[in-house]
Amino acid sequence: MSADGRRRQSRFGAGAYELTDETPVYVISVAAQLSGLHPQTLRQYDRLGLVSPDRTAGRGRRYSARDIELLRTVQQLSQDEGINLAGIKRIIELENQVAALQQRVAEMAAALEGAAAAMQQREAQVHASYRRDLVPYQDVQQTSALVVWRPKRPTD
Repeated sequence: MSADGRRRQSRFGAGAYELTDETPVYVISVAAQLSGLHPQTLRQYDRLGLVSPDRTAGRGRRYSARDIELLRTVQQLSQDEGINLAGIKRIIELENQVAALQQRVAEMAAALEGAAAAMQQREAQVHASYRRDLVPYQDVQQTSALVVWRPKRPTD
């Protein structure tokens, strides 16, 4: 997923099989070239759980465009920011958690909108079902009269 939590579609795609940023297509040597890292570094990141590519039936690694982006981010955090690999792993976990929570909030907001619309529709149906011929209607006039209530005094 991209930084804003949405899945982006690639320009490539035809027929029933469509390539996305999540589609695992790059072997480790190509992924290493695209990310600017050594293949052994990619293997280490996989062992540490930083970037876990999909596997083929023969257990070969297949990296997606998202994985390549993540590899670059790990490298940038490590070299430019000076964050150790354990810290980077925690950052990635927290970013994934935030993305999942944002998705959940979006789902709940959509469900809330649907429930509100259903409630308004049901309310409209109830109001439409009123028998207006049985309800007396009086036009109430505003007055400035003051009514004072005084309780009756008990008689002894």
